[in-house]
Amino acid sequence: MKRVVTFGELMLRLAPNGYYRFFQNDQMQATFGGGEANVAVSLANYGLDSVYVTKLPKHAIGQAAVDSLRYFGVDTSKIVRGGDRVGIYFLEKGASQRGSVCIYDRVHSSIAEASTSDFDWDAIFDGADWFHFTGITPALGGNMVEICLAACKAAKAKGVKISCDLNYRGKLWTREAAREAMTKLCEYVDVCISNEEDAKDVFGIEAENTDIYGGKLNHEGYKSVAKQLADKFGFEKVAITLRSSISASDNDWAGMLYDGENYCFSKSYHLHIVDRVGGGDSFGGGLIYSLLSGKDTQSSIEFAVAASALKHSVEGDYNRVSVAEVEKLAKGDGSGRVQR
Repeated sequence: MKRVVTFGELMLRLAPNGYYRFFQNDQMQATFGGGEANVAVSLANYGLDSVYVTKLPKHAIGQAAVDSLRYFGVDTSKIVRGGDRVGIYFLEKGASQRGSVCIYDRVHSSIAEASTSDFDWDAIFDGADWFHFTGITPALGGNMVEICLAACKAAKAKGVKISCDLNYRGKLWTREAAREAMTKLCEYVDVCISNEEDAKDVFGIEAENTDIYGGKLNHEGYKSVAKQLADKFGFEKVAITLRSSISASDNDWAGMLYDGENYCFSKSYHLHIVDRVGGGDSFGGGLIYSLLSGKDTQSSIEFAVAASALKHSVEGDYNRVSVAEVEKLAKGDGSGRVQR
């Protein structure tokens, strides 16, 4: 069984019921999620040996966060316990022409105040085949750039493949800080995951003749973005998600995977969105599973995009779908008919 290690921050998610606005009533749903944790759950659901690494407090909320991963069979044995806070994010889900709102309360969280000595990366990567992190993790401040760099160096020394989702978050750091840090980290990355905005925000690379708000996506422009990224860092593969936002409720969704020779575009899905948070992470999980399973470039991007399309129909950060469900959609059955 292939073993995948992911590393990042697991957060408490507080969200009004349904599509209510913040404090439209006095109730909020409490769940957990976070970029790399979402990927770990997807991989566990697909039957891989999925290991999640973070730092969480020893108190009851920290334990509840750990238990949310254990439920899906994620290996939590490498999670470091300590510190005082679980990071929180507040989510107001958008609908129609009202966009979603995400407010972070994660300063001084346990992982943000972690030290390089907290993680024994040689032991963590023992027997691992793949390591995944996102650009959110080094953006948390403190020692996180150095910790991510140590992880990448240890993974590379053991011959572990490394993937990174650029995932630029302007609320966490500036473009200049992101560019400096991610330039260092991407030297170790084999598979880069990006979207129509992240490549521009982090590295100043953008697709020409594309309007992400008006639904106009130029395939040739994205080929250029993928090749520029690969040429700059020597990536083996570059995956780009292609989202056309018609409204908060309706998006068109597709993806492209460049393997150094071929540019493979997936079929496009029209999504009526239940919950879009974690959509990119479910794409990353699907892509990692596909590549570790030996799928070719076209099949890999089809699986990743189908996995993410299904996630948009699932409440919460975690993608609660199986390989069979993803493959059914990837093969063309998107009818949504009742299963009897």
